[in-house]
Amino acid sequence: MEEKYYVRLNPAKKIIDCMVSGTFVPEDAQSFVQDYHKAVNSINPAEYTLEFDCTSMQVVSTDMVPHLEACFGLYKESGFHKVIFKVQDNAVLKMQFSRLARNTGLTNVEVTSL
Repeated sequence: MEEKYYVRLNPAKKIIDCMVSGTFVPEDAQSFVQDYHKAVNSINPAEYTLEFDCTSMQVVSTDMVPHLEACFGLYKESGFHKVIFKVQDNAVLKMQFSRLARNTGLTNVEVTSL
């Protein structure tokens, strides 16, 4: 089975490298948040960039939006230097990410299309 996500710490580059793909269910979101906390608790987030590869991610379903919004709130709360989301040329997903960032007050975010 293909991996739905990973969270990898790269201290040399001061990046937390994440990948999210496919469609998430609440259990996937909970598991991701646990792994995210493990990585973040071992660093000073203000010195790091949180970088997501979302190029294989599907548009977020309505029932998963609150989970994703909670994650965006976590990213803001953690205090990263910068948060970057890389998406395929997917206008809907890009709009979803931009709206969630606005809703949670995550201002140091960049959503880029590949």
